[in-house]
Parts: sequence; structure tokens; C-alpha cells
Amino acid sequence: MSKTERFTELIKANEGIIFKITSVYSTTDIDQKDLYQEIVTQLWTAFDRFRNESKISTWIYRVALNTAITNIRKVKKQGFKVPIDQAVLNYAEVTDPLLEERIRMLYKNIESLDELDKGIVLLYLEKRSHDEIAQIIGLSVSNIGTRLSRIRNKLKTQMTNKVSHGT
Repeated sequence: MSKTERFTELIKANEGIIFKITSVYSTTDIDQKDLYQEIVTQLWTAFDRFRNESKISTWIYRVALNTAITNIRKVKKQGFKVPIDQAVLNYAEVTDPLLEERIRMLYKNIESLDELDKGIVLLYLEKRSHDEIAQIIGLSVSNIGTRLSRIRNKLKTQMTNKVSHGT
């Protein structure tokens, strides 16, 4: 099997990871497609350097998140804000209107986080271990634990304040 065929199979098998990241870090379909293409380009560029020292999904997350964050930083200079795409909200197949509203509120509050914390929350919501999040993000496990604790407290405070103020 050629390098191109192996890479194509890898992308097809893991396109869900790339899609999730592009959904969280893009505001429009066009931006999402552009970011998807940029991530795939970066993965192709780095493909020969992957040494199987981690899971392939961990490597893909790391490259994809770094690419998305770099892209956001470039665009941020123009005053661009990254909302959680509606497609991400639609993944929750919930029929309880109160729970649906709380999930929407949670994602709305996640939008206010900086790009690194958004990535950490995304991985946490994907049920990734602290170890794997640390590998993907490039921070220590203890730093991930501390950041997650602070993020949870911040989100809890924001959501409690909004509920108590009726917004």
C-alpha cells in the first residue's frame, strides 16, 4: 500500500475527530471546510514524522488542535469570535427541553473560553483521559487537571449566575 493510500485511509477512519475540531473552531461552513483542508494538509506534511509513540488519534488531535488554534490566532487579529457551531449542539439527542436548554447554555458558555481551554474541554467531553489530553495539548497532566478544575468552576459560576438572573 502506498503512502498516499495509507494516509487516505487514516483520514477516512479519523475524519470525525477533524470534523469535531473544525465545528468548534469555525463559524461558517466555508471556514469549516477551509480549516478541514488546512488540518489535512498539516497532517500530510507531518505524516512521515509520526513515529507511533502515541495513538494515531492522539497525534491527529494534537495536529488538528494546533492547526485550529494557529488559525484562530491569525484570524483573531481581525476581531473574530469563535462560537460553538450549531452542528455540535445537534449531536446531543436529548428529548428533555430543560436538559436541552442547559446543554445549549453550557456550549454558549464554552464559547467564552480561550482557544486552549476550548480544546481541553472538547477533549474532556470526548472522555479522553488527563494523560491523553496532556499529550495532545502539550501540557503536563497536573496542569491539565488544574485547568479542568478551573474551567469547570468558571462554567459552573457562569451557568449559576445566568440561571439565578433568569437569562
